[in-house]
Amino acid sequence: MHPYVAAPATLALVYRAYSRKSLTPFGIVVAALTAVVHAIHPWSIFFALLVVFFLAGTAVTKVKHNVKARLTLSSSGASGGEGARTHIQVLANSIVASILILLHYRQLRIRAKDDESDACWAYGGDLLVIGIVSWESNYTAVAADTFSSELGILSKSKPRLLTSWNFRQVPPGTNGGVTLAGTLAGFAGAFIIALTSVVLIPFCSAAPDATIRGKVFGNKSGFDGGSGWGWREKIFWVIAVTIWGGLGSVLDSALGGWLQASVVDERTGKVVEGTGGKKVLVSGSRMPANKRSDEPSRRIESGLGLLDNNAVNVLMAFLMSIGGMLISSYMWRIPLRSILS
Repeated sequence: MHPYVAAPATLALVYRAYSRKSLTPFGIVVAALTAVVHAIHPWSIFFALLVVFFLAGTAVTKVKHNVKARLTLSSSGASGGEGARTHIQVLANSIVASILILLHYRQLRIRAKDDESDACWAYGGDLLVIGIVSWESNYTAVAADTFSSELGILSKSKPRLLTSWNFRQVPPGTNGGVTLAGTLAGFAGAFIIALTSVVLIPFCSAAPDATIRGKVFGNKSGFDGGSGWGWREKIFWVIAVTIWGGLGSVLDSALGGWLQASVVDERTGKVVEGTGGKKVLVSGSRMPANKRSDEPSRRIESGLGLLDNNAVNVLMAFLMSIGGMLISSYMWRIPLRSILS
């Protein structure tokens, strides 16, 4: 991406995060470094996806923030709601995509020495683009999960635990708790990312092309056995990215409900949120006035407590990225090991 665009855009994101206190100071530093990684790639799509994800994610976080703050508690005993995000949370949401972007940037540099075939992305081309953008990838799934969790908690219907055999009702904010509104919001977040990607990815055209690019890739569209992207392939792309990203938010709920412990405060019946996505201690909190000192003030509503929220986000992004590339590898008959070549 052109530095004249990336540099001021990165500074604008940093200023926005600082002025609105949406990130901690170290979180801002890590976010800026993440933006640099996205900006060094010659395609503008990846930096644009980062911007869309950041702006859309912070926007839905602020939707009825005061209402959401009353639905949960922080681990310190105060009202809940999403506070400033830490560097760990930034990395949990971006590290997978950042690694894949660096790998793809390396591929482009190697291939640029031989020909101009990487000026556009061919149908049936390299798998890393799939891993970065959409057949999950990190941004569709994380954006879908952000929309699902931030807007789903406002649903008037009580969430039901995805990992329980009878889908029992749980308090708002419970890991693994899903609602119809939250699920639809997750797919809406994925759809926004899908539209952004289909506009900005440099797809190889299926129209007649007499240039070197046309001679390399041919004129036929992918569905007709060629390597070009016509309107049919692009519509399929948007649908596939939306579905895969929405499923990513469902997977995140399942992993959270199973591997992450949801702790409920006995006094209020509200879910306790860990600062910075960390685990919440069950003991050591203030005792309710009507309880004996030997009775716990918190209880585990669900989950094994093996991972915290940040680890669940990394695991979800990794599984969805690998899964998307495996599916594409099978459909396009491209070996997965090609991502390292």
